[in-house]
Amino acid sequence: MTDPAAVIEVGALTKRYGRTVGVERLDITVDPGEVFGFLGPNGAGKTTTLRCLVGLLRPTEGRVRVLGLDPVAEHRRLAPALGYLPGELRLYPELTGRQTLRLLADLQGAPTPRQAELCRRLALSESALDRAVREYSRGMKQKLGLVQAFQHDPELVVLDEPTEGLDPLVQETFFELLAEAEAAGRTVLLSSHVLPEVQRTCRRVAIIRDGRLVTVQSVAGLREARARKVRLVFADGLGRRPLGVADRWSPRWQGDRVELLVPPHELVAALRGLLALPVTDLTVEEAGLDEAFLDLYRSEQRDEQRDEQGEER
Repeated sequence: MTDPAAVIEVGALTKRYGRTVGVERLDITVDPGEVFGFLGPNGAGKTTTLRCLVGLLRPTEGRVRVLGLDPVAEHRRLAPALGYLPGELRLYPELTGRQTLRLLADLQGAPTPRQAELCRRLALSESALDRAVREYSRGMKQKLGLVQAFQHDPELVVLDEPTEGLDPLVQETFFELLAEAEAAGRTVLLSSHVLPEVQRTCRRVAIIRDGRLVTVQSVAGLREARARKVRLVFADGLGRRPLGVADRWSPRWQGDRVELLVPPHELVAALRGLLALPVTDLTVEEAGLDEAFLDLYRSEQRDEQRDEQGEER
């Protein structure tokens, strides 16, 4: 089924490397004008998926459409409307920064109306642009990568770990660029392992594990549906101690303080048990995206273990 309004449409995407499966039967749709997060641990298949989206890999099976085009067969038509920052940015060391941007603009096949503005905002000075890339620090290379991804004002920007190596001030500029892209109706696909930045910038996320789609949800919905963060402070100075049934919620101890991730449907019962202990302070709050992500993964692992135990019986 094709959604004519979708910027990205992935249907039953499968990519194999011989006998190794990179991703299997992924279904993802990204709408115009959204900043969409793409999450998963290392080796989950994120980079494989992104390379299929930008035409660097041909899917083994399934359908991929980006701005209505096949990224491989129609790559020349797609390139001017697409910006891409790979997770492992490799540049020609003998070229200057300015020559690099010119070369990548030629490959994009589009004018670069934002190049000067982006270089200024990302603190790439004229003298830096005239230096060879071999002299660049990791952060400077990353800034150059961001400029080339946004310089032609593309309809879609695909970013793989975009804040790697950036100092905090430049990260703030990056977040401004995402907000401006969203306000202008551009679409951004953001793959990152820094979950607080995904929580800050994305409204929806797709989560994959072992090459398979786990869920596609709004960030708010994912946080609301997953565990609650419970923090306890004990009065007796004895530090770590048994918590009874609460020990199954992966307590994290720091002196006389402990933090738990408790499923919402067990929260009331958990609090009754915990308040029977010598507690001087207790707080409950909605989990952040990082805690929700961890809780979701633990839940998936428990389900898999139960399935395996059932099969053994």
